[in-house]
Amino acid sequence: MQVSVESLGALERRMTFSLPAERLEAQVGGRLREIARGAKIKGFRPGKVPAKVIEQRFGAQVRAEVLDGLLRESFGNAVRENALQIAGSPRIEPAGEGGLSYVATFEVVPDFGEIDVSKLQVVRHTAEVTEADIDAMIENLRLQRRTWNPVERAAAVGDAVELETWSEVEGERLPAEGVERGATVIGSGAMFPAIEAALTGMAAGEEKAIEVEFPADWRVPQFAGKKVLVHLKATKVSEPVLPEVDAAFIKSFGVKSGELEQFRADIRTNLQRELKGALMTRLRREVGEQLIAAYAHVEMPPKLVENEARDMARQTIEQARRQGRQIGEIPADAHLPFMDAARKRVLVGLLVGEIARRNELKLEPRRLTETLNLIASTYEEPEQVIELYRNDPQLMAGLQARVMEEQVIDWIAERAQHTEQPLSFNEAIRV
Repeated sequence: MQVSVESLGALERRMTFSLPAERLEAQVGGRLREIARGAKIKGFRPGKVPAKVIEQRFGAQVRAEVLDGLLRESFGNAVRENALQIAGSPRIEPAGEGGLSYVATFEVVPDFGEIDVSKLQVVRHTAEVTEADIDAMIENLRLQRRTWNPVERAAAVGDAVELETWSEVEGERLPAEGVERGATVIGSGAMFPAIEAALTGMAAGEEKAIEVEFPADWRVPQFAGKKVLVHLKATKVSEPVLPEVDAAFIKSFGVKSGELEQFRADIRTNLQRELKGALMTRLRREVGEQLIAAYAHVEMPPKLVENEARDMARQTIEQARRQGRQIGEIPADAHLPFMDAARKRVLVGLLVGEIARRNELKLEPRRLTETLNLIASTYEEPEQVIELYRNDPQLMAGLQARVMEEQVIDWIAERAQHTEQPLSFNEAIRV
């Protein structure tokens, strides 16, 4: 196979290559003959379908599949023969009409020079799950299962208050007629702080009006940046009743025995899983910041950076939409504010990959299995989750990439100059 590679810039390359016509035809013919042996087509006995009919029915699909496979294989072989390190996905297009010649345009990994991770200074955070952390989680679970009893007294922190409101802003009444009804738990921060503070001390049936100054970015446009007279009426005050940590309560969380000891053991396992993920996130960020500082001078593949920035912008917009925000037409330059962050993300990703390549680091099957089991353990049917990953190449590829990145991050941290900084569980998970 003849291959030519030319530079289009510091990191962009164009490769011209051809596919072997004989091999293409041989593979297409072989696949069609396989199909013919088992094809069931009305009017023909199995295995006796004429080759012309098989070609008409399956030829185009088989040719496209074989061509795609040969393209990938031929491009991969050419990349290895020319010792190229590809960054991102290539764009492969036919080079002319009807032939088997193709042009691939792609970017390559920059030359990082010597990568000496022993010069990096990394802070490695440590933490452990204590009995107090388990106690706190059980208390949170009790809060989740709390019930409410109406009371006649004034509302206090922790009480639920049902209320009716209407407001006056610049001479306009909102809503124009009637009231808006809602509810909040005092101390939860679910309502605007001034309103929540005003509800404290109110009993059912009491009313008051307070002046509230809303910030300029407040979610209600009519109130944003304005002073509003808010009329409040507490219609119901209820105090929380927490369930006892008895066998019925414990069984409701899937502990069949209903035993407190097993319940606490399960909570410990879940908290340790959460802590492990949080510490890895901290370590990934710490190592990433050190790599960025050490190699900020290296030029990054511009198209790869732009694509990353566009992905980041798209994810941010989708998240805003899921939160109910109205998003109009997305401008073509929506990715520009993300370019710096995208460049850093690409830099770290390429460096991690290059470190793995240079040091011949391979994915550890044991670590992959442990991570998969850890993910599956958070579901009611772990075996089904494991089977899902094993049968979905895309899911498994994503998991393998994640585990390999964590493996390399650990490898870097172990060889860097590092200090340990102990944290409490709550401090550690606030990443």
